Amino acid sequence: MNQQLENLITAVVLFMVSMTIGLLGFTIIEDLGFVNALYMTIITVGTVGFTEVKELSQAGRIFTSIYILLNLGMFAYIVSVLSSYFFEGKLKSILKNYRSGMEISKLSGHVIVCGFGRNGNQACEELMKMGQKFVIIDVDPEIKDQIPDHMKWFIGDATKDENLKSIGIEKASSIIISTPSDAANVFITLTARHLNEKIKIIVRASEVETEDKLYRAGADKVIMPDRLGGMFMAQLVTKPIVIEFLDLLNGVSGTSYHLEEVGYTQLKANYRDKTLRELNIPSTTGVIVLGVKDNIKGLIPGPSADTFIGEDDYLILLGSEAMLQKFMKTYTS
Repeated sequence: MNQQLENLITAVVLFMVSMTIGLLGFTIIEDLGFVNALYMTIITVGTVGFTEVKELSQAGRIFTSIYILLNLGMFAYIVSVLSSYFFEGKLKSILKNYRSGMEISKLSGHVIVCGFGRNGNQACEELMKMGQKFVIIDVDPEIKDQIPDHMKWFIGDATKDENLKSIGIEKASSIIISTPSDAANVFITLTARHLNEKIKIIVRASEVETEDKLYRAGADKVIMPDRLGGMFMAQLVTKPIVIEFLDLLNGVSGTSYHLEEVGYTQLKANYRDKTLRELNIPSTTGVIVLGVKDNIKGLIPGPSADTFIGEDDYLILLGSEAMLQKFMKTYTS
C-alpha cells in the first residue's frame, strides 16, 4: 500500500482510538451521558480550556491528566499528517494514484513500460504519439513526479509477480523493459514470459554478454542503445546521406514523412488477396510501399508489383501525414 495512504489511515485510526478512550473514560468514571462525554473529550483533546460540565472527581482528574499526556504526541502526529495532505498536495497525489489504478485495471491489449529513465521516457512519448495504450511501472516512488499527468503509472518492483499482475500483464500485448540493470531485465523477462506466454517482450541491454541470456529468458527483441548510438555516429561520417534518409523515414528530421505498417486484416475486403499492381497504392494516394512482411518469405524490401498480399501479410508504407490519411480512408476499414 502507498506509504502516504498508510500514514493517513494511521492518523485516522489514532484519532478514533483517542476519541473512543475519552468517551468511555468520561462515561464510566464520571457517569456522563453521550453528549456531555463527547463534549469533555473534545475540549480535552483540543486543549481549549472551556468550562467542564461538572466538577471532576479525583479519579476523573487522574484520568483527564493521563488522557491529556497521551494525546499530546498523538495529536501532534495527527495534525502533521493531515496538514501535509492539505498543504503539500499529498491528498491530490493519492487521488491521482487511485484514479490511475482504476484506469489500469480496465486496460487490455496495452503495453507495459518497465522503467521511466531516458529510454523508457522516449518509448512512452512514441507510444503516446501513436495512440497506443500503455502503463509505466517503476520502483522509484519519486519518479511519479516526473511522469506527465496524462500517462498511467504504477510504483512497484517489476520483478515481482504481483506487481506485474496489478498492471494487467496477462492482458497486455507487449512489454518494454528498459531499466538500467541488466540483471533485473533478465528477471523481469523471465517473469513476464511465465505470466503471459504470448506477450511480445522488447528489452534493453547494456552488456553484450547479457543479450544471449535475454533471448534465452524469452525476449523477442533485445536493444542495445549504446551500441546502436555508436554505430549511428560512425555512419554519420561514413554514410551521411543514408543516415539522412533514415531520419526521413523515422520522422526525426523535421519533415512530415512517416512510416506506417498496415496488416491484411486492416484492409477492406475488396483490397485483400491482391497484388501490389492491383492495389495501385502510389497512384491512388502517393504513398510508397517500402516493403512487405510476407508470412512465409519474411521481410521483402522494395517489393515488385507482382507481390501478392495475402493473409497475415503486412504492408510497410512511407508517406506524408496527408498521404497516409488518404490511404487509411481509401484502403482500410
